[in-house]
Amino acid sequence: MKKKNPNTKTLDNLKERYYGKKGTPKRDELEKGYEEFTLGFMIREARIKSRLTQQELADKVGTTKSYISKIENNIKEVRISTLKKIVEFGLGGNLELKINLN
Repeated sequence: MKKKNPNTKTLDNLKERYYGKKGTPKRDELEKGYEEFTLGFMIREARIKSRLTQQELADKVGTTKSYISKIENNIKEVRISTLKKIVEFGLGGNLELKINLN
């Protein structure tokens, strides 16, 4: 069995060290920035902008309200094929993915 390196830090350790404990203004700003980057957050914002309920979006896509909720709350990761259905059929948009290799 591998021994744990005592110098190894978790992401939470590093966030606390550089941004403070949860609930402090600097840490809250970091967490908010991260939240706004997630796919779930972006889907939720697009759904609200489109004036759709989770149930209405689920009906358009052919899935369940529960599944949409899990995606929006980052409980379940979404497959690209499902994301494409949500964006195109459910929200009437276009999905663009981009990979840059430097």
